[in-house]
This record gives sequence, structure tokens and C-alpha cells, in this order.
Amino acid sequence: MTKEVDRVDAGIAAALEGRVTAIVSSGDAGIYAMAGLILEICQKRQLPLTTPGTQDNPEALQIEVISGIPALAAGAALLGAPLMHDFAVISLSDLLTPWETIAQRLEAAAQSDFVIVIYNPKSKRRPDNLQRACAIIGRHRDSQTPAGIVTGATRSNQSVRVATLGDLPLAEVDMQTIVFVGNSTTQAYEGFMITPRGYDRKYDIGRG
Repeated sequence: MTKEVDRVDAGIAAALEGRVTAIVSSGDAGIYAMAGLILEICQKRQLPLTTPGTQDNPEALQIEVISGIPALAAGAALLGAPLMHDFAVISLSDLLTPWETIAQRLEAAAQSDFVIVIYNPKSKRRPDNLQRACAIIGRHRDSQTPAGIVTGATRSNQSVRVATLGDLPLAEVDMQTIVFVGNSTTQAYEGFMITPRGYDRKYDIGRG
């Protein structure tokens, strides 16, 4: 953390020397990770770029972003089906984004009844941001709205819990935690979160 620019500088320098270079991110490189910074720096330096299989400019730096499994997908799978309808993803890290902007996005997402996925809910530098976020969301959601807390998804420290929006302010979370706040239709059932897609309004899904 905080050494991302140094990592990209080193990677680009190695690639420009003709070496095959990989910059590794956890989760998916294009979601709150390194792919964006690599492309931004190349753009700022006006480096010619190309994608694999393109030979238009032999002098261009070939860039390939390889998809991974984002934490929101891994966490959702462990919780069941919280993201079966429209959702918004918001990071609470105000290191690069002003809190005022984060608060506006939380307000808009909550008011629009999106399921809300929260990245970076807490750190030593900002221990209260999750509580502040819950207060904003709570203006538009019942305190009993199902919420999921997933830490270390698919890792050795994995922890999965289905709780409520009212429980979240006191929940144990860290930078490896993803928080899911359900929308007005989300339900908790047998340890799972379910956000209905709407099939029950069109089909008789209770028969059997």
C-alpha cells in the first residue's frame, strides 16, 4: 500500500527494456487495483500502446489486462445470492477520494435502492468510516435489512457472517472485508442472503 506508483514505474521500465513483465493485483486487476494506474501512467507519459495480437506499431508497449475473481464476486458466492439485482460498489477509502464524494455516492445508491457493496470499510487511519456510511444508508433502509460481512474470501482467514444493517457499525471489519447491504427486497434465509430477481412475480416458483 502507498507504493503503487513505484511498482508501476518499475514494471514499465522493465517492459520498455523488452522484458515480459507482470504486475500482480489481488482480486481483479481492473477493480480498485493496478490496471487503471498502469494505463493512466502510460497515458500521462504518452507511451504508444497496443494489445496482444496487434502488430500496427512494433514500437508500442503491449498491454494485457488479465481478469481475476473480484472480492465482490467471491464474497457474494459465499453469502449465496445477494447480487441478483442491480447493485452499486463503493469504496470507503478516502485516501484518494474525498469523503464528501463518497458520502454523495452512498446517499444516491441508498436512495435508489441498490444493493450496496462496500470495499475498504475500515483502517487504522479511518476507523469510523463504516459507521458514517451506515448512518447515511440508514436514512433509506430499515435497520433489519440483511447485511453480509465477508473477510478474507477464499483465503485461510475466511470469515462469513449474515447480519443486519443495524449490526454493521459494531462489526469487526478490516481492509480484507467486503460488506454487502441488501436492498428493500433482500432476504436472509438459512444463513444465506437472497436478493430476488423478480421471478416470483411472473412464475409460480413455490410449486414442487
